[in-house]
Amino acid sequence: MQWVTVIGYLAALCSVSAFTPQAWKIIKTRDTGSISAPMYAINVVGFALWLAFGILKNEWSLIINNVLILALSAFILVMTLLPRTTKNAVADALNPASARAGRSDEAGRPCQSGDETQR
Repeated sequence: MQWVTVIGYLAALCSVSAFTPQAWKIIKTRDTGSISAPMYAINVVGFALWLAFGILKNEWSLIINNVLILALSAFILVMTLLPRTTKNAVADALNPASARAGRSDEAGRPCQSGDETQR
C-alpha cells in the first residue's frame, strides 16, 4: 500500500472520530441546545458533495470517509431539529441503558419525577 493511501485512510479515521463524541454525547444527554443547525446543514451538504466526488473519482478513502461522516453529521443535524419527545425516543432506542438509568434535562441535570411530562 502506498503512503499516500495510508495517509488518506488515517485522515478518514480522524475525521470520523471527530464527529463520534458529539453524536454519543447527544445520545447520552439529549442536549443539542448549543449546536448550530445551519452549520450542520452546510456540513451535511458538503459531505454529500465530497461523497459524490469520491464516487465519481472512484476514490475509496473519500467514499468510506464521507459515508461515515455524512451519517454522523446527518444524525447530529436531525437530533438538533427533532422535538424533545422524539429525540428522547431515538436516544432511548440507541442507548437503552440511559432509558433505564434515568434521563437528564438539556443542561445534563437528572430529571425529577415531576419532570416526566417535559420529556
